[in-house]
Amino acid sequence: MLEIADLVTAYGKIEALKGVSLGVEQGRITCLLGPNGAGKTTLMMSVAAILKPRRGSIRLEGQELVGLSPAKIVAKGVALVPENRLVFPQMSVRENLHAGAYQRNDRAGIEADVERMYTRFPRLKERREQLAGTLSGGEQQMLAVARALMSRPRVLLMDEPSLGLAPMIVAEIYRIIAELNRDGTTIFLVEQNAHMALQVAHQFFLMEQGRITFKGTPGQLAEDEVIQRAYLGARRAAG
Repeated sequence: MLEIADLVTAYGKIEALKGVSLGVEQGRITCLLGPNGAGKTTLMMSVAAILKPRRGSIRLEGQELVGLSPAKIVAKGVALVPENRLVFPQMSVRENLHAGAYQRNDRAGIEADVERMYTRFPRLKERREQLAGTLSGGEQQMLAVARALMSRPRVLLMDEPSLGLAPMIVAEIYRIIAELNRDGTTIFLVEQNAHMALQVAHQFFLMEQGRITFKGTPGQLAEDEVIQRAYLGARRAAG
């Protein structure tokens, strides 16, 4: 569904992505693992057109996305839930949701989707007139997801959804991710919490120093000794 080929994105002379190629399959959860500084967020921002790649291709169902504006990327059906949530703090929950539908003009459909978000995220309904900046971290993450869903994306990009959240909230966020996928949303997930990602993802990639170094299923990921030590806390048995 989403095909990334030989993608190079740089900050000045420094290449953060060094020829990245991977695919996100329709209806599935694809997870990108990697250490800090590996280039994961750069890849997400490149797909969302916040950063302009120097070379390579990003295709959604065969249509080239490189060169389009961020607004056109959203219109094509790709929405980003950014790292650290980045909700609009001086706007209410309801206003944030409407902001996610800024390219739509079907007023009745927008209001129906707002109500659907309130059903999916009951805490947002309770706080619908509260300023987003006063919400807890977990509530802001829910709002960021709901805001992205308001554009009715075909592919949902999620950058470190568990970052900085308490374990109980992380579990709830991952329950929501699995539920969204069961309802048909294709998800491309960047994560460092491999334990949580293993519970929901269908396919994994590992990025190190701007390159893809591993591709495999959850089973293959769990069996890889190097990845076990680095991301799953496993240790080789003595003897």
